[in-house]
Amino acid sequence: MIAKRSGRKSILANFGAFSQPKAEASDSFVPKDHSSPSGQPLARVGAGVIGATQRSLAELREERDSLRALVDAGGGSELDPNLIDPSPFPDRLPDDSDTEFEALKKLILDEGQKVPIQVRRHPISEGRYQVVYGHRRWRAALELGIKVRATVLSLSDSELVVAQGIENAARQDLSWIERALFAWRMDAAGIKARDIRAALSIDDPELARLRSVCRALPVDVIETIGRAPRVGRPRWVALASAVSEDPSALARVQRTLSSDKGLLLSSDERFKHALAAVRKPQPQSRDEKEIKGPAGRVVGKATFSSGDIKISIVTEYASAFSNFVEEELPMLMERFFVREGEG
Repeated sequence: MIAKRSGRKSILANFGAFSQPKAEASDSFVPKDHSSPSGQPLARVGAGVIGATQRSLAELREERDSLRALVDAGGGSELDPNLIDPSPFPDRLPDDSDTEFEALKKLILDEGQKVPIQVRRHPISEGRYQVVYGHRRWRAALELGIKVRATVLSLSDSELVVAQGIENAARQDLSWIERALFAWRMDAAGIKARDIRAALSIDDPELARLRSVCRALPVDVIETIGRAPRVGRPRWVALASAVSEDPSALARVQRTLSSDKGLLLSSDERFKHALAAVRKPQPQSRDEKEIKGPAGRVVGKATFSSGDIKISIVTEYASAFSNFVEEELPMLMERFFVREGEG
């Protein structure tokens, strides 16, 4: 029987035995006291999750003990990665570069897989599994053609997303839009709001913001932009609001993202171009001046705006004035560059 600890501890501490501490890039062990080798404590999920889930401390402790028992009973196995499918609730968008993943593959090839992934038995397909977390290590084993070390659990969808979310909170490297998509996919699968809040360690207002962005922006547009790790909530909300308010804005974003140039940019840069595409151009200030003859009669007008000059002359002088400007233009430009100090 596992002793129950005080409810004052964070959710991550309560699920400590369930969440295998790890670092994807280094694939190395972390001491059991949940400290890094340097002695610094690992990132923890805040105690505010308790309020967000709207469940009693007794229920949370009971669920913790249940999941911990499943982990203890699961042990470790070596599985064929071809028998494993990704989580039904994707929480990752592709990286702009495969450099880190290739480094992880090389590390596993040279030193072996030190930290097991966690999988659950597939709820539909007999003999298959689904990743709870450890997708990159699973993918590395798949590409290397080797077996993957795994802890096998029996989890419901709700238990899976809570476990997956706790692991992500420990790493703290999901971008804001990845969190939004994770919440959106859980919503679509019928996961209860309290479990979504627990998985992401968020409150109701933040969940509402995540949902609002995914309602306004089609998933394919978000996936085309990508992780955008440097783009936070305010700019994603601004993009979603602009698309909601202007029916033509989404088409402009899609055209921008489908351009050859757009595909070569980083995800952060693709977001910047998408945001620029939805912003309505500001009307250029224009200054109009009358052109008068010697007797004060208005014979034309000149219109000046940013990078644009237009001169119109009444018909009787138009041809002669055009020839005059053509002849005088070289001298006019010479005077201009002298004044600018470039003559």
